[in-house]
Amino acid sequence: MIGRSEIFDYVKKKYDVTPDYPFEKYHHYAALRHLDDEKWFGLVMNVPRDKLGLDGEGEVDILDVKCQPAKVDDLKKKTGFRPAYHMNKQHWLTVLLDGTVPKQDILNLLDESYDLTK
Repeated sequence: MIGRSEIFDYVKKKYDVTPDYPFEKYHHYAALRHLDDEKWFGLVMNVPRDKLGLDGEGEVDILDVKCQPAKVDDLKKKTGFRPAYHMNKQHWLTVLLDGTVPKQDILNLLDESYDLTK
């Protein structure tokens, strides 16, 4: 399972990016931005499970990443993926950070999102 801190460590080491927290109301929502133009390539959030159509109570950490539309359509049919939460659902995808998606798959998607948004 990969969590917030591992994602933050990864983007710091690979891209020299540290998360910022742009939402006053949602102080745990962390944006991952390109250093040069500040475009987002990832957004880590904790959202209520029911907002994602998931069973159970409480919140779950998620990562929103940008993907090719065909890949978004394909992945959101699989366990651990959902339509993007509060992002363009054609180009963005929500990845659950609850252990259902392997760590390396998440990091690969994060790298792809970085490349697609630069």
